[in-house]
Amino acid sequence: MYSTHYMDLLMQNSPWNLILFMAIPVILAETIAITELFLLKSPNAHPTLSKVNRTAGILAGVAFFGIIIYFIPNVIIPLASAGEFRTWIDVVAIFSYILAGIPMILLALLNLKLLFRKVVEQKRTTYAILLLAAFLVLSHIAMIFGMVDPGIAGYKPKAKAVSEVQPPAHHMDSMHEGHHHHH
Repeated sequence: MYSTHYMDLLMQNSPWNLILFMAIPVILAETIAITELFLLKSPNAHPTLSKVNRTAGILAGVAFFGIIIYFIPNVIIPLASAGEFRTWIDVVAIFSYILAGIPMILLALLNLKLLFRKVVEQKRTTYAILLLAAFLVLSHIAMIFGMVDPGIAGYKPKAKAVSEVQPPAHHMDSMHEGHHHHH
């Protein structure tokens, strides 16, 4: 069984990548979703929940802005330029994860009143819910495809070139020792 680069990235540098790329964004998104449900039921009745919702929305946008800024030069460009994506499954996992960040960034801008400034509050709430829904769909697509074995779509690791394969260290030592005896 093989793993996608998405899953490899989450497992590397444990537990930090998992915390930065999964736990923080998911906790913030869940906080937004749960508080939004209470706020929909009784708007204006929970000023503290409203502040928590707004703060989580801003922080989620900032988190995803950072994630996207990191992912493009450090993950996407190297994989694409080297032709290293592990089939279309890997592409779907990584790109849906990055695309999930866009609604979160827009939600942050909405919460900062930098987007749709002159729209009435009810419309802003509708936009917030739509952005959250888009995030949830895209992030779940990323998680699902990130857990799929790309081998089912034909992925096989490339065989290492002969120049990449090095002899075991003990052979290197004996080669050096033999070399010294010839002088």
